[in-house]
Amino acid sequence: MAAVSQRGSSRRRTINEINMVPFIDVMLVLLIIFMVTAPLITTGVIDLPTVGKSKQRPEHVVEVQVGSDETIRLRVDGKDTAPTTLANLPARVREVQAGDANTPVIISADRTVKYEAVVKVMDSLQRSGVQRVGLSVKTGLP
Repeated sequence: MAAVSQRGSSRRRTINEINMVPFIDVMLVLLIIFMVTAPLITTGVIDLPTVGKSKQRPEHVVEVQVGSDETIRLRVDGKDTAPTTLANLPARVREVQAGDANTPVIISADRTVKYEAVVKVMDSLQRSGVQRVGLSVKTGLP
């Protein structure tokens, strides 16, 4: 029997494994860099809008009330009027303003009303040219 020698075959076997040592070294260096720089990062300051108090209440105020069933009513100087639709709202508001574009219009809504309904009311008023549109704010905690 003849013995087969391995010396004659000089082929090298390829390694099918991934060498993880360089990968781990890079990850450790990145971890150290992030650990050192994280405390040095300053947090951004966000300026939120605040509710200001006017010195005196305007004489003529138009209030648009959006009910829980999304019905829209106008309230002029504390007096309620008949319900209206979103399509008729801008014309009614301009009629109540009586040509004075600086008359403030305040939108107040029930707590259960979807925000989308309030935005639609505000959008329709602003598209029709109403200058001063604001939101009613309830002061104090619920």
